[in-house]
Amino acid sequence: MKKPSEKIKELGLILPPAPKPAGVYRPVLVVDNFLYVSGQGPVNTDGSLMFGRVGDDVNLEDGYAAARQVALTMLSTIQTHFGDIDKIKRVVKVLGMVNCTPDFRKHPLVINGFSELMAEIFGAEHGIGVRSAVGMMLPDNIPAEIEAMFELHK
Repeated sequence: MKKPSEKIKELGLILPPAPKPAGVYRPVLVVDNFLYVSGQGPVNTDGSLMFGRVGDDVNLEDGYAAARQVALTMLSTIQTHFGDIDKIKRVVKVLGMVNCTPDFRKHPLVINGFSELMAEIFGAEHGIGVRSAVGMMLPDNIPAEIEAMFELHK
């Protein structure tokens, strides 16, 4: 099996710059054998944020793309604040939050943008963990925010 860093190169993925914390928190924290990553939004390769509300000015496909971009942002945050992503063994837990209208009901399909990319990078066995996908209002009108927990290799 290829290392995550090799898979990122093979897929031709470009990581955006890691965002600076927008409050009083750590972007990442290691406790025992687990890496916790604070909520990440979709950062474009030029450092700007994606904006919009799913079910309003963002459709399902664009919400999915935003969640996929969150995965790239999270990998950039991990590289910047933790180091080598090849030290990650598996995705354990994902909390996906979708900025959406009250009548939007397909939150899991949006967050699949994140989960499917993690499965491509870490493999189906290690890239898919437990997950929640919920709708809410998000800061700065970003379409998705995701936090995650990873197990590290010993």
